[in-house]
Amino acid sequence: MSMTIHLDIVSAEAAMFSGVAEYVIVPAVMGEVGIYPRHTQMLTRIKAGSVRIKRPDVAEEELIYVSGGMLEVQPHVITILSDTAIRGKDLDENRALESKRKAEEAMKNRSSEMDYAKAQAELLEAVAQIAAIERMKKHH
Repeated sequence: MSMTIHLDIVSAEAAMFSGVAEYVIVPAVMGEVGIYPRHTQMLTRIKAGSVRIKRPDVAEEELIYVSGGMLEVQPHVITILSDTAIRGKDLDENRALESKRKAEEAMKNRSSEMDYAKAQAELLEAVAQIAAIERMKKHH
């Protein structure tokens, strides 16, 4: 049996994942971070994107989309806190594409800097969801 580390992914709505993993790849703000058992302790912000989980005795990586948040790595536990977390298989491509279209339209027709910033944030989230869907399609 390979070495494992415990992983918890928690969103504002629910505990999305709690279990062991051989490794976890997280979209940190400064780039993707690969975490294996015995990883050094760290605390960093994460951006919208896919958390990839390699579970023992499962060939395929499991994908969970997160909207951003915090990553904490302790000696035997990884914790990801995110406002939104969605299992890869539950992402809706049509809804993500529509959100992207609406955000792009709002950016063109902005009435203030605040509207533009909000539309830009919504666009980034929609693009991250679409990328997660594309990654999942490649794996299946």
